[in-house]
Amino acid sequence: MAVRRTQSATASHVDLSTHTRRQIAARLLPFVFILYITNYIDRTNLAYAALGMSRDLGFSDRVFGLGAGIFFVGYVALQIPGALMVELWSARRCITAIMIAWGSLTVLTALVHTAGQLYLARFILGAAEAGFFPGVIVYLSHWFIREDRAKAGSNFMAAIPLSFVIGSPLAGWILGHPWLGVNGWRWLFVLEGLPAILLGIAAFFYLTDWPAEASWLSPPQRGWIVQKLAEEKPAKLERTTIWQALGSRNVLLLSFAAFFAYFVNYSVYFWFPTVLKRISGLSDARVGWLGAIPYLVGFIAMQVNGWHSDKMCERRWHAAVPLFVAALALVGLMALPPTVSISLTLFTLVVMAVAFLPVFWAMPTEILSESAAATAVGLVNAVGSIAGFAGPFAFGYLNTRTGSYWSGLAAMMICAIISGLLILCISKGAPQRGLE
Repeated sequence: MAVRRTQSATASHVDLSTHTRRQIAARLLPFVFILYITNYIDRTNLAYAALGMSRDLGFSDRVFGLGAGIFFVGYVALQIPGALMVELWSARRCITAIMIAWGSLTVLTALVHTAGQLYLARFILGAAEAGFFPGVIVYLSHWFIREDRAKAGSNFMAAIPLSFVIGSPLAGWILGHPWLGVNGWRWLFVLEGLPAILLGIAAFFYLTDWPAEASWLSPPQRGWIVQKLAEEKPAKLERTTIWQALGSRNVLLLSFAAFFAYFVNYSVYFWFPTVLKRISGLSDARVGWLGAIPYLVGFIAMQVNGWHSDKMCERRWHAAVPLFVAALALVGLMALPPTVSISLTLFTLVVMAVAFLPVFWAMPTEILSESAAATAVGLVNAVGSIAGFAGPFAFGYLNTRTGSYWSGLAAMMICAIISGLLILCISKGAPQRGLE
């Protein structure tokens, strides 16, 4: 009888654990996934707007490179404050304010007529968006236990490639349909900015800051998740404070690894449509449809890599290998004939580097206390996001200076290799044991 009661209690505990985790995932992940798709579409729609703006406003590659990159000057400045506000104040209120602000600024970008106006609009947009990504990463750590975080992160960050799967053909279609005498690229900013405003309002009513406040969980479920997350705190709190996190070897390695990886990612995000159009000579709409293919493959790769990382309880190699594959593909882009089929295939392999993201971002929230993790996530994303300026600007500058994409591709290849090596230098087992 005692054995049966023990078995029954164990089964009941497992059922409670499984049901609670599934309910949290089903409630939160689809919503933040949609928010991040909207975020990335608004952040990177300049890549497709550039196809029309270059004709109408006469902007050069250097102007677009600086316009794409200057977003990250404002973005970097508010990374750490944004993450800490989510931790110390309210994720629900922060995300609402951030989304309404960036949606409004995206709409206003449609009024741009000069390079200076473009730079100003992009800078302010970056400042408005700054707290969203690190804030959501910290927010998810309030809800998901350690063993679920890489998978939750992969589901959330899968919005990056999927935003291009949706945004690329959508942008191509909008560009091809000017309306009321207004150019398509201006409508692109208006129509893609409005959803962020509406979703920001919805976030205020939908999100819950902490598990203890979740009316949509039963009392036993709330008790289980609060207790489980509390059990993870002591070991982390003993090891790491905010100031220790900022000086930690592993956090510094993560920061510089993020810089070099983001150099590759953002160069592709902002320049792939232009490169593909110049290679192929296709219409804006066709470029939009073809541009979706690499990101669909990247979406699948991200899901598989995040799942396999959790299954194997391994982070470093799962984060580094996609970057090494991207480096090899970049060598191919420089060495092989620039046909549409070859370029599209190799760019697909480069885009698959996004598979490193969920594994990479599982690391800081697993090895730090809550406030320290918020600071570290903000720091790592801030340093990484500097490459959001450096990558697109350097690529555009090198294109203008050399008249060839080879120099930009070579810079991306070197950065991919360096990032992968830095990730492998992170202390082995750090996600399980804490910072050393």
